[in-house]
Amino acid sequence: MSEQAKSDVLFDCPEHTRVGRQVPKRRIIDAAKPGKRVRELLTRQVEKIVWQNKLAPETLNLPATRSVPEIQIFRVFLKQEGSGDGLPEDVLRCIDGAIGFPVLFELIRADEQIRLVAGYKRPSEAKLDKWVIDGYFASNWGPAGKPREALPVALDLGSLYKQILQRLIPLRTQNNENLEKLINRVSRARAKEREIEKTQSMLEREKQFNRKVDVNSRLRKLKEELEQIKRGGGNE
Repeated sequence: MSEQAKSDVLFDCPEHTRVGRQVPKRRIIDAAKPGKRVRELLTRQVEKIVWQNKLAPETLNLPATRSVPEIQIFRVFLKQEGSGDGLPEDVLRCIDGAIGFPVLFELIRADEQIRLVAGYKRPSEAKLDKWVIDGYFASNWGPAGKPREALPVALDLGSLYKQILQRLIPLRTQNNENLEKLINRVSRARAKEREIEKTQSMLEREKQFNRKVDVNSRLRKLKEELEQIKRGGGNE
């Protein structure tokens, strides 16, 4: 979405959750089996991948839930070529797909700027050993050495995961809106933004006055619908 998370949050995980183990890119490729394009991007843009923290019952003393048995934190160090705005989503999905738990990514650029990125990862209802990832959300970039905040207070790992994701999602949770409904609303807002971009391009290309008026009217309506979705309205 064009409306980014207002937060530049990074979390300070307890020392006993630290793993600090480098993960070979070849292991990710062998596990995820991506296509040629994603393999090349992963090789060209990623310097190294480090399994930084493991948030689990034995490391955090929080019970697991069925959908969140553990949360892994991976630091992805980017080469100069991949340092711009982060990694393409399909490269993140490749790394994510190789890990059998929800993942939080700390992307670190060559200029030592860092951002937190995560997709909403949940078990597939169709296949018990598969995971589904709905979209990705990111914090703002900030200095890698900036102060971090403590993990949110939670009763279990599922609640912890939800609170972390909500810090990254650009829309506010409405009354009685669970995480799944919030993610769905973000998806609808993103789809509406794509419609707006196409209509805006059409308006800029149109030469006939009457058609320009029609397209402009459609554009205003789409923008109103987007604002309604952001406020929690609109059709599911």
